[in-house]
Amino acid sequence: MSVENRELAGPKMRAIPGARLSKIPQIEQLDADLRRDIEVVSAVLPFKVNNYVVDELIDWDAVPDDPIYRLTFPHRDMLPSQMFDDIGKIIDSKADKATLRAAVDDARLSLNPHPGDQLASNVPVEDDEPVNGLQHKYHETVLVFPGQGQTCHSYCGYCFRWAQFIGIADLKQAVDTPDKAFAYLRHHREASDVLFTGGDPMIMSTERIRNYIEPLLAPEFEHIRNVRFGTKGLSYWPYRFTTDNDADDLLRLFEKAIAAGKHVAIMAHFSHPRELETPAVVEAIQRVRATGAVIRAQAPLVRHVNDDPSVWSDMWRKMVNLGVVPYYMFVERDTGASSYFELPLRRAVGIYRDAIAAVSGLERTARGPVMSASPGKVVLDGIVKVGGEEVFACRFLQARNPDNVGRPFFARMDEHAVWFDDLKPAFDEPWFWQQ
Repeated sequence: MSVENRELAGPKMRAIPGARLSKIPQIEQLDADLRRDIEVVSAVLPFKVNNYVVDELIDWDAVPDDPIYRLTFPHRDMLPSQMFDDIGKIIDSKADKATLRAAVDDARLSLNPHPGDQLASNVPVEDDEPVNGLQHKYHETVLVFPGQGQTCHSYCGYCFRWAQFIGIADLKQAVDTPDKAFAYLRHHREASDVLFTGGDPMIMSTERIRNYIEPLLAPEFEHIRNVRFGTKGLSYWPYRFTTDNDADDLLRLFEKAIAAGKHVAIMAHFSHPRELETPAVVEAIQRVRATGAVIRAQAPLVRHVNDDPSVWSDMWRKMVNLGVVPYYMFVERDTGASSYFELPLRRAVGIYRDAIAAVSGLERTARGPVMSASPGKVVLDGIVKVGGEEVFACRFLQARNPDNVGRPFFARMDEHAVWFDDLKPAFDEPWFWQQ
């Protein structure tokens, strides 16, 4: 179906970075302690919202407990208490920028800015040189970080890629030109999927996106079957697909890729059902689907936002009603503000089970809870008793070593475990991938 041409001017995005969050009218009306918390936490972790998030998603009468507010605004518990106090004292002392920057950089490095061996093991090496801006962890999928797409319309407090946004060059992943990605893909014909990620590639103009997409439609890249875009644009700025100046051009680009035989997948990020309820997002989803692109949706399970099975079952129902495919329920990664958002794995298993039991078969396509750890994507299939001992039943959905895909294994029950690295092998057997 061809995209209808649009001529009506829509809203213009106004970004509000962390340094200005405490100055917006809604925040100025809050308690002074909350405003100071925002100032201190946003000095360490990156925050940004826009007028759509502020005006259409947050229920300001419910702040600070509103889930979208919790998702996008700083809270003092996002930092370890000692770190919060130390940074707060430096700010209160009116120290010079260099002193504050040095303390902030040290604090950031202590928050595990690149979990899951993203830089140590995922970045490919060609001619003895790392190809910065690409990741090739899984045999069939290459991740591309376009240099102009390493920001977002708004930031999630739980983002595992927060290190992309803090201005430390050694921690940032980005290709400065599409040619680097194409050169790598020419020599790696085992790759069938290219995932453009960030940041958010949908922050780029359509012309910049075109430079990454159109060359992939040539016969030399026939091995690339699937083109994916990791984006929260539908949630945080749906006008990107409806009334932005180049929205029509973007959708026609999707159509062109599909006509050339590519599967175009929008890997959307919906954290809460409210993000699916505005007229703007409903229209945006309709327009994207009209191109033939498929929208799949994923998000982590996090405290304060969606740690309730009814939130997930409601969200999955809304997705399917709108033609969006539920894809993953992730476990919050061990980085940044994870101590604020994380949940015990035992509770995560229960939330997923109760949520999936409450929906129909068409809404049970979401896999979870899933941990994207260094060895691969591990799903917790449940809690079972083996030989009288309660254990986590685990399985690799994806793996750094393709031979491990689909292989089940058992982990010892740990009531306090919140992440893959907290788990220990059941029955005193070593992990099979470490043997």
